Amino acid sequence: MLVTTSELINQKEPSSKSYSVLSNKPELSLIVPTYNESENIAELVNRIEKSLEYVNFEIVIVDDSSPDGTDKIAESLNSKYGNVRVSRRSGKLGLGSAILHGFDQANAKVLAVIDADMQHPPEILLKMYREISKGYDLVIASRYIDGGRIENWNSLRKVVSRGANVLAHILLPNSRRIRDVMSGCFMIRRDILRNTDLNPIGFKILLEVLGKCRIQRVIEIPYTFTNRRNGISNLTPKEMRDFFIHLFMLLFHSMHSFIN
Repeated sequence: MLVTTSELINQKEPSSKSYSVLSNKPELSLIVPTYNESENIAELVNRIEKSLEYVNFEIVIVDDSSPDGTDKIAESLNSKYGNVRVSRRSGKLGLGSAILHGFDQANAKVLAVIDADMQHPPEILLKMYREISKGYDLVIASRYIDGGRIENWNSLRKVVSRGANVLAHILLPNSRRIRDVMSGCFMIRRDILRNTDLNPIGFKILLEVLGKCRIQRVIEIPYTFTNRRNGISNLTPKEMRDFFIHLFMLLFHSMHSFIN
């Protein structure tokens, strides 16, 4: 008797790996934007593979011409796992556009985003997939609900993050039911994005999704956010400037949509 995928992912402790019960087309496409992540990418992919062992999924790595050879390492991982694809872009074109590029390259009906810097634990992905399999439109990994927390942040960075959330709640009504609108790890059904012109500025694409998409059912899953293992943080003065520009553009879009 065939076992369904939903039955597989709800098993607490599967004893062996078998893809014979899964269809050839992936059910989940995981988008990983990278730039100079050679020190992280192998561990990240290995942990993703273990976390989603009984899900038929693909990993789409979108690399912005990393000079440290991230793309070459990622390609070598496909020979081991068979479900890793690398899409190279010509230059550092930005995190938000990299994610949209990954969405275009993806084959599955469920799309997910996770950073390559190990700040999002890959082990949360199975919990998120279980929830979206129940019919949710959007599942968000959250630092700001019960059970979620942040490790090793200084007071200034905590204030900046909380302040950005509060500002988003004030200006974007669609974001007010979400505790962590700044999350960089989420899972969404592809059909939610259909006929929506996403054009994010900076790296907070979840804001774009919340501001423009019609989302009925959404849930947040708690996780512990940690400092990146290696490399340089994406949070720069330029990214903060882009966040404010992005937020006010979404406010304008919201007002325009309401008037029309």
